[in-house]
Amino acid sequence: MASQDWFDKDFYKVLGVQKDISPADLKKAYRKLARTYHPDSNPGDAAAEAKFKEISEAHSVLADPEQRKEYDQMRAMGAGAPRFTAGGAGQPGGFEDVFGGMFGQGNQRTTFSQGGGFDDIFGTMFGGGNFGQTTGGFRGAGGPTKGRDLTASTSLDFVTAINGETVKLQAAGGKPISVKIPAGVSDGQKIRLKGKGEPSPDGGPPGDLTLTVTVRKHPVFERDGLNLRVDVPVTFVEATLGATIEVPTLAADPVKLRVAPGTPSGRVLRVKGRGVTTAKGTGDLLATVQVVVPAHLTAEAKKHLEAFAEAMPNENPRAELVARARS
Repeated sequence: MASQDWFDKDFYKVLGVQKDISPADLKKAYRKLARTYHPDSNPGDAAAEAKFKEISEAHSVLADPEQRKEYDQMRAMGAGAPRFTAGGAGQPGGFEDVFGGMFGQGNQRTTFSQGGGFDDIFGTMFGGGNFGQTTGGFRGAGGPTKGRDLTASTSLDFVTAINGETVKLQAAGGKPISVKIPAGVSDGQKIRLKGKGEPSPDGGPPGDLTLTVTVRKHPVFERDGLNLRVDVPVTFVEATLGATIEVPTLAADPVKLRVAPGTPSGRVLRVKGRGVTTAKGTGDLLATVQVVVPAHLTAEAKKHLEAFAEAMPNENPRAELVARARS
């Protein structure tokens, strides 16, 4: 829902992006800023925390196609409408200036210093409606007002995001609320919680809460859609002769995988059903083989390796590469 205070907030400037930015580039810009100003990276820094909340709100609006459209329309309208102050009809800054500007006169930005706000004026003119606020909605004709919508953010560790958890948040007015984070939630995902916003001031329905989730990185695993990726080191001998190795999983028990003889570095071994589970399905665990070359050799080991090299056919593994480069 749109918010009256959107007139005064330039979300594109907050994120340092252009108005025509694509959704993908918008997400990249947000993630970069979120990593910089996240409270976990700036403990005790009130300014960084305030900046994080500001960029989270901006991303929450611009990442939602409908809210972004409403925001752009409202900002465009605000840039061309006159200022409404306390003046009455026939006085500077009064209703005549407002309506004159709306229907072809005036070129100042609309602000509201007293009396009923933007919602009251347009509710009267057009019979009410659902032109709400990111922090509220406005009254339909004769109906009660919906409570203000709220935005919030939370940071989860990687395993908690995969498994899901119930977390507690501080809502407006200091009232704590419990929020069930679904299993498999991804970094940057928004969860809309109906009725968890502010209560209505006059008996209407409560507002909603949009929660943005940030997932911290794992030291071993990386998420790829519903799949999990992990790099698995193997020795030169294991890769050459073949071996059965243990690979860690997010569960307590590792799994055993067969490395075929002659396995090169970069080959991916798949473990079915050991990825991320969501309502959309379950992914796999993708183990990427990384052949580790010994950094130090004993004299005896070096002697055996030289004998191995003499016993091998005289092959140049770069011959094809050189030929392609010259073609």
